[in-house]
This record gives sequence, structure tokens and C-alpha cells, in this order.
Amino acid sequence: MANPQGVTTLHQTVAQRVRPAFPALRRTIAGRPVAYFDGPGGTQVSEPVVAAMNDYLLHHNANDGWAYATSAETDEALAKARALAASFVGAGSPDEILFGNNMTTLTFALSRAFGRTLRRGDEIVVTDLDHHANIDPWLALERDYGAVVKRVPLLERQPQLDIAAFERLLGPRTRLVAIGLSSNAFGTVNPVAMMAESARRAGALVFVDAVHSAAHTALDVRALGADMLAFSTYKVYGPHVGVAYVRDELLDRFDFPRVAPQTPIGPKRAESGTLNHEGVVGTGAAVEFLANASAPSAAGSLDARLAASLGALAHDEELLFRALTAGLRALPNVTLYEPPAGKPCHPTLAFSVHGRSARDVAAHLSTTHGIFVSHGDFYAATAVRTVAPDAADGVVRAGISIYTTSDEVGRLVDAVGTLAS
Repeated sequence: MANPQGVTTLHQTVAQRVRPAFPALRRTIAGRPVAYFDGPGGTQVSEPVVAAMNDYLLHHNANDGWAYATSAETDEALAKARALAASFVGAGSPDEILFGNNMTTLTFALSRAFGRTLRRGDEIVVTDLDHHANIDPWLALERDYGAVVKRVPLLERQPQLDIAAFERLLGPRTRLVAIGLSSNAFGTVNPVAMMAESARRAGALVFVDAVHSAAHTALDVRALGADMLAFSTYKVYGPHVGVAYVRDELLDRFDFPRVAPQTPIGPKRAESGTLNHEGVVGTGAAVEFLANASAPSAAGSLDARLAASLGALAHDEELLFRALTAGLRALPNVTLYEPPAGKPCHPTLAFSVHGRSARDVAAHLSTTHGIFVSHGDFYAATAVRTVAPDAADGVVRAGISIYTTSDEVGRLVDAVGTLAS
């Protein structure tokens, strides 16, 4: 498969820098190195991240808040990771960062705390394009608090929100709008800042699911207009930990469940129990790894390095993604499910092969070609059912990650071609 001019030179410069840090890339199947296109479901973890977690567990492991060395070192490590996560999302203070098991668990916790502020008949707006982690926690408030949940539909059989319908759903009783920054199934980037501005005019809060976007674009909660935002570190080259930003004023206003002795200051206003310390440390290490990915020896602030790395990666990912979509689009018996041409999209593609189930395609690519893709509806069941109603067991999903090369893109297209023909 021919690559667009510059893909090999530009992207492999970055990929070759980072690939040695990922031992998973040395795995082989059928005599070929595994090509990981399953990043939208979870990325691989680098050695520096694992080393940071190991160092914490082996040399500093303790509970926090006590007057001895390892406990003080734990306090320092958690504070550092919280500050790094705050920089990653553009928060005003590390105290606005919460850690938890994953985005889904954090969203359920936040929705319950928010729910305690509602009156019967208050309205919440969600979208049919979202992962259900950003739908079902809010739907539960209908049962628990008498809220009314309204849903933004998709344009007919397209992975794109009907923005005109969204505007019509807003009203004087709208209390919260929950939006995904981009679709985990189709890559569609939503106009979140514009939607947040409309929500604010209606007097509503804005919750942003940034799980799928965090590895592909610089996050800025203030520019997005987000009052709350959440993502999972395991989609950003880190461990299985969830991170949430909550605006400081809301941490004071919401009634979070907590045990009686818990001091309601800082993040402890909302976090319950002992955190996954090693996972939090790994989260901070993942932010540092990403900041240094495109130029490990670069000087400058963390924010500047993050912006530079993510900008370079977005450029490289776009070139590889163009090659992937063009290659698959040219194959017979392959259907692509993608946003309309010209609409912004993160490098994730859903497709099907005529006459083959999504699971069959994924299994064949894995066992025969050493290519890992995911299949199903990816907990975006409403969106997948709407956009691909004839795909009985869902779609096949392939995503570009920091370590993806143009050779791997060519392998994927060629392998799908053998099935499609």
C-alpha cells in the first residue's frame, strides 16, 4: 500500500523514539511482531511508567498522612502526580483533580453527588453518540431523584450529533449537559466548546467525557467550558486509573458521600478511602512520558512540552489515519462508518467486512496476521446500533496510537484485503 508523502519520515521519527520503551511491541504472533490497533480500548504501557510504579511499591509504599518517612514520601508522590494531572487537563489547581478506579466509576460518583442538588423535574441532556459511561450515570438520576433526561440524537445513520436538536433541548430547567469530546466508536470530535457555551447560557453545568480524546489532543478545561471532565489513564499509556477534574466551587457545593472523620478539604472532599497509590504514581509518570515523547531532551515547562508532543503526534496520526482510511475505502466488500468528509475526527475507524462477523474479522487478523483490533459496540451501544444497524455483532475498530507505524498501517489494510476479496 502506498503511503501519503511524508508519513514514513515524519511519523516513524516519533514512533522509533518511543517504541523501544514499550516491551509489548516485542511480542510476536505467526512469526510477526504484534501491531496494536486496539488503543481506543486501552494503550500499552511504557517501561518508565512501570519503573515509577515499581519504585513506589518497593521503596516508598505506605498509607498517607502519617509522621514517618515512607508516609511522607507517599504524600509527596501523590501530590506530584496530582499536579501533573492538573497540568494535563489545564486545571487551575491540583485540588481540582480526583483519582478513582476509572472514568466510569468516577462519573457514577460525581452523578450521585450532583443528583443530591436536583429537584424533581430538573433536566439533564446527554447524547446518543456517547459511551454509556456518560449516559447511564445520568439516566440513573431519573429513578433516584426524578430528573428528566433528554437525549441529543444523531443525524440519520451518521456518527454526528444533531446540533440543532441539541439547542432545542436546552431550557430553563436544564441543569447539566454531558458531552463526549470525541466518540470512542467512530472518532467523531464534537463541538464541545460551542455546546458548553449554549449550556452555560441556559444556566447548566457541563460534564465532558475526554477518555477517547486524552491521547490525541491537548486538554484545556477552561477553553472547553467544562465544569467537570474525566478520562482514564489506561487509554493514555498509563495504568488502570481514572482521573476527574471538578471545578473547585462544585467540590464545595456537591454533597459527596464520605466517612465521618474525613476532613472535607482539598480532594478529600470527594475521594473516599485509600487510593491506588502506585496507579496514581503511574498516572503522573504517564503524563511525563507523553510530554517527552516527541523530543525527550526538550527544555521548557511541562505545559509547553505537552503541547509540543501532542501537536506533533496529532500531525503524525492524521497522516497515518489518512493512509488507513484511504486503504480500507479502496477495498471491495468493506464498509466504513465515519463522520462526513471534512468533519474533525480523532484517529479511530470503525468498519465491517461483508459476509463476516466483527468477531471473525478480529480473530482472523489476530491469529493469522498478528494484528490486534477490537470488535463489538465498545459500550457505545446506542451509537453503533444507530450508525451500523445491520452489523449484528457490532463493528471492527482500529485506532492509531503513539507507537503505530506506516508499515503496520499497510499490514492492516493488506490483511483486511485478504478477507474482503
